[in-house]
Amino acid sequence: MTPRRRRAVAVAAVVALLALAVALVLGALRQNLNFFLGPGELLQQRPDPQQRLRLGGVVEAGSIRRDPGSLTVHFVVADGASRVPVRYSGLLPDLFGEGQGVVAGGRLGRDGVFDAHEVLAKHDENYRPPTGESRPAWVKP
Repeated sequence: MTPRRRRAVAVAAVVALLALAVALVLGALRQNLNFFLGPGELLQQRPDPQQRLRLGGVVEAGSIRRDPGSLTVHFVVADGASRVPVRYSGLLPDLFGEGQGVVAGGRLGRDGVFDAHEVLAKHDENYRPPTGESRPAWVKP
């Protein structure tokens, strides 16, 4: 085998190994991806019940219902036109409430209820101290 041919075979082997490594990494990442969808997109796409994703929207007013004697909470996430019922069992963040933004991670069940394994409360970037609270001494008016 000539040196030129040996070099071509080595380059081809390196390219093949890199392609295999990229394929393995992408395959592993694909299993761990969480797609972020709004209620309208979720109802349109109807993903596979085994697919993990994140549902984002606003907690609909009057929709929070707690099961007595358990940590299970039922609520509805809406984006204006579309609504998705959510079931979550666990402790909720302090900022969770009606009319607040929320991101729930989980799976859409065959019954159309989103089974969340994680709930994150969203808030806006504007800080407003609670009313009636005095300012610290180091803050000048």
